[in-house]
Amino acid sequence: MTTGFTDAAHVFDPAAVMGLLPARPRLLALGEPTHGEDVLLDLRNDLFRQLVEREGYRTIAIESDCLMGLVVDDYVTSGTGTLDEVMERGFSHEWGVFAGNRELVRWMRAYNEGRPAAQQLRFAGFDGPLEITGAASPRQALTALHTYLTAWVDADLLPCTAETLDRLLGADDRWPNPAAMMDPSRSVGRTPEARQLRLLADDLVALLDAQQPHLIAASPEEDRHRARLYGRTATGLLRYHSWMADTSPSRLAWLLGVRDSMMAANLLALAERGPTLVNAHNGHLQRNKSTMRMGGLPVDWWSAGAIVSAHLGEGYAFLAAALGTIPHRGVDAPPPDTVEGLLYALPQERYVVDARRLATALADATPVPRVSPWFGYAPLDPAHLASPDGIVFVKDVRRGQG
Repeated sequence: MTTGFTDAAHVFDPAAVMGLLPARPRLLALGEPTHGEDVLLDLRNDLFRQLVEREGYRTIAIESDCLMGLVVDDYVTSGTGTLDEVMERGFSHEWGVFAGNRELVRWMRAYNEGRPAAQQLRFAGFDGPLEITGAASPRQALTALHTYLTAWVDADLLPCTAETLDRLLGADDRWPNPAAMMDPSRSVGRTPEARQLRLLADDLVALLDAQQPHLIAASPEEDRHRARLYGRTATGLLRYHSWMADTSPSRLAWLLGVRDSMMAANLLALAERGPTLVNAHNGHLQRNKSTMRMGGLPVDWWSAGAIVSAHLGEGYAFLAAALGTIPHRGVDAPPPDTVEGLLYALPQERYVVDARRLATALADATPVPRVSPWFGYAPLDPAHLASPDGIVFVKDVRRGQG
């Protein structure tokens, strides 16, 4: 093992993480190569706690429904509801059942107890209300935006009434139709009603922007922030549904791209408010172009991290996570000629690695890609080793390990 390789690796701690970066980034993102492993969630919690206390980060955002995340934010800032209710209603993708997420929410509420609002820690989901197989009705976002504008803007400026939105939206259960993933004709995304809703959503967002001078003076800051979130979500959902109904070869690339662009817009909005910590799958946070095969065809698109990085430059930092073994998933020790195999040979359990120094050290002997026997683990790609700012490596994972 070369000196350059060993010099790139440091025993994991927050100081070593910040030492990789020229300055505190506006958005610091910690990735994960798989979801739901306790050891990764506990590592995230420990790192984020210390960065909040030492570096002044004030928002924690995770890969979960942005509208459901408002339930969690209300709890951690004001104690609205109970922890059990929040874990059930405040997370998508069943993330609320993970003990690590529960502990994160519990700690955030305890941290905020007795602190003035300006010093409190905020929570955010930054995913859209969707999954690749389907998307929610835009009702919640559209009606919330309309309600906000009705309260603060002259009625004659509104492009429609609440009754018109309700009629065009129809039954909510007709929107998230999983069958539309394979059969575009099952989607309602390009019906006359959906097309009219896209126009109205665009007008409502335009009105929100045009009225900013008045709204800044008249309405609470948090209400304005949420109204912008509702606008982004409504237009994003309607765009997603429209492409769900498309039959062209670019359909899947559009669907994947729309989801990540919605994520990116939410992250950029959070960055405007203050320093933010982010946790999601490596694939959503990476700077390089995302690729996969769907239906036997290659699909590529730009991830949320790539879009955010293009906007923020050094204001965005990304730590990709990697694992050595996950025995309960059939992922055994990595081959020694892979990146994970080289890191696995190091003596300690957890490392943070300077990705660019590592790439330089391995330039003359590029490792081979690791192939995971389990589809749920995404190995590091040696071709993009220098893309993240760092790599967080955990040697072995055991079921229930924290």
